[in-house]
Amino acid sequence: MSSVALNKPVPDFQAQATGDQSITLADLKGKNVIIYFYPKDNTPGCTTEGQDFRDRMEQFTALNTEIFGVSRDSLRVHENFRAKHEFPFHLISDKDEDLCKLFDVIKLKKLYGKEYMGIERSTFLIDQEGILRQEWRGVKVKGHADEVLDAVKAL
Repeated sequence: MSSVALNKPVPDFQAQATGDQSITLADLKGKNVIIYFYPKDNTPGCTTEGQDFRDRMEQFTALNTEIFGVSRDSLRVHENFRAKHEFPFHLISDKDEDLCKLFDVIKLKKLYGKEYMGIERSTFLIDQEGILRQEWRGVKVKGHADEVLDAVKAL
């Protein structure tokens, strides 16, 4: 499967999410969709990013926009993370990295001198027709949710 490209339709996918849901892109047609990939639940940057999206959820909802966070954490860990921070959006468990591969977010990373393959913090904006309209890769958390909100408003 090739990865996504700007201004092209995103291939339909199926993924397991919190709330015992199975998410498909086809089911979301007619809504804008934000999919943000993050390395790990309950880490400082990932918690802040989720809270920033949470705190703007009313504005995103008013713009007919659904948000999904994606990491390789299990659904159980996601459910706890979501409940603890009262995220009004669902988290997708991508243990097999199918979505990570589709969006090409698995990158070589370094931590304390050790190299490993991990999720590069990235966000994707898909419009109501299923077309990828914007992507942010190597995201810095501060100010990011506002940047994404502005992009949705500009659609």
